[in-house]
Amino acid sequence: MATDPRAALNRLIAALEQHFEASSTGDEFSPAVIAAEDRLADAFFTYDDALFTAFGIELPLDIVDADEDEDDDFDEEDFEDDEDEDYDVDDYEDDEDIDEEEADEDDEDEAPKRAN
Repeated sequence: MATDPRAALNRLIAALEQHFEASSTGDEFSPAVIAAEDRLADAFFTYDDALFTAFGIELPLDIVDADEDEDDDFDEEDFEDDEDEDYDVDDYEDDEDIDEEEADEDDEDEAPKRAN
């Protein structure tokens, strides 16, 4: 059975208020805050689902799990294996120097010759 979007919205608002009250302790690890976070996440997902089921519209917000977020962090260690040990600067010629040398040779070839 589909959840009524208005009822789901009211539960979301109540969960936000409960989270606000629990947060006033200032202790993010208190059992009250953790329980309020769980209720808020459940209410959010229920409302999002009810809204989409009834109207085909999703909320423009996503809740990211803290554990998933940690996987997205990058450290220098992540890039250490990516270094290309086979890369050698001497393997590549300096194209700019080659172009200048060719231009000098062309100038010498095109220089008009004087009659003595």
